[in-house]
Amino acid sequence: MILEALFYLATVPVTAKPHRKFIRYSVNLWSRARRCSGQWAEHEEKSRAAMLAAASGLRQKRTAVVLGSGLLRDVPIEVLAKTFDTVVLVDLVHLASVRFWLKAKGYRNVRLIERDLSGYEALQTAGHAEPLGFLRGVPYLDLVISANLLSQIGRGVKRRFEAEDDGAMPEDTVQRLIAAHIDGLKALPCATCLVTDISYAVNDRTGKTHETADLLQGVQPPAETKASWAWPVAPLGEESSDYQIVHQVIAVY
Repeated sequence: MILEALFYLATVPVTAKPHRKFIRYSVNLWSRARRCSGQWAEHEEKSRAAMLAAASGLRQKRTAVVLGSGLLRDVPIEVLAKTFDTVVLVDLVHLASVRFWLKAKGYRNVRLIERDLSGYEALQTAGHAEPLGFLRGVPYLDLVISANLLSQIGRGVKRRFEAEDDGAMPEDTVQRLIAAHIDGLKALPCATCLVTDISYAVNDRTGKTHETADLLQGVQPPAETKASWAWPVAPLGEESSDYQIVHQVIAVY
């Protein structure tokens, strides 16, 4: 708890005020990732492998953008920083621990951007959302990675939508913004890599499934899936001694 509190306090002054409410989610993720490091290792390795595969055939490696860079555990940042001229990490929050680690590594070509990638506010105010449209202004863009972000967008948008007054947002807000992220990646004139969890199951110790859910809320993922695997987000003992929560993850590139 002491480390979590220190990370929180150190991150507040380097985070824009509208995004400070999300710091605790990042700190909680860091804490869980630390506790479940052994069970998450395969997922993180396969995520990194998919991102490197997406980059492997590029003729030019000028600028790479990572959407949802988070803790960087599932991002091959060392390779990206060494092989691309510029790497841009985009997320709502960049924990102070991540900032310090990047600085200690001396990655002078890595840039951090705070940004809400959901498109919620644009849909709310303009009736239309193009959450990845800003990428058209990034010069010499050769690779865009969506790093285990899409389901997080879906959950965040669903919470905001359910807190709105009836009729304040379109009924298909959640589905529309999930689809906008997928379509936005497809429309980019560069290589892309989408790594996302698409569903979860609650299983007991015998392997019996008691609950399932579609994390993309009915939106179909791209058909060009190159790999898929299971990610024990909450292994036995994390949330319950009797049940575990396992997410299904896909990689598209």
